[in-house]
Amino acid sequence: MTSTWTFRGYRAAAVAGVFFAGVLLAGRADAQSTSAATGDYLFRTYCAACHGTSARGDGPLADSMRKRPANLTEIAKRNKGVFPSEEILKIIDGRQPVKGHGGPDMPVWGDVFARSVESGDPAVVAARIKAIVAYLESIQAKQADN
Repeated sequence: MTSTWTFRGYRAAAVAGVFFAGVLLAGRADAQSTSAATGDYLFRTYCAACHGTSARGDGPLADSMRKRPANLTEIAKRNKGVFPSEEILKIIDGRQPVKGHGGPDMPVWGDVFARSVESGDPAVVAARIKAIVAYLESIQAKQADN
């Protein structure tokens, strides 16, 4: 299957450029609704292009990335059944680097939200990221009891 998002030599830069342009435009369109936004809405707006609406790493840009986006429904499973909220918050806001996150393929959302039209306020940025973290915690795959 051929992806229309294939960018050969400069794939990461092209994907990031197109994605950031969309993020900035989306920020302008939803400036009035930011305070009412839910984690689900924020995830679908800012994360689903790569991670997919199901958060399983199957978004429309996933095939064009050098490293496939993580399945975010299995964060707790990868951490012995515990969802590491503080660690996930730090990953999203850019304080804790993760391969593929914060690099050329993945924006650091703390920076993006701080630079968007409606956000400059650190409290708004923190609230948006916390809402995404809470949403991710709510969609964790249930583990079978052994």
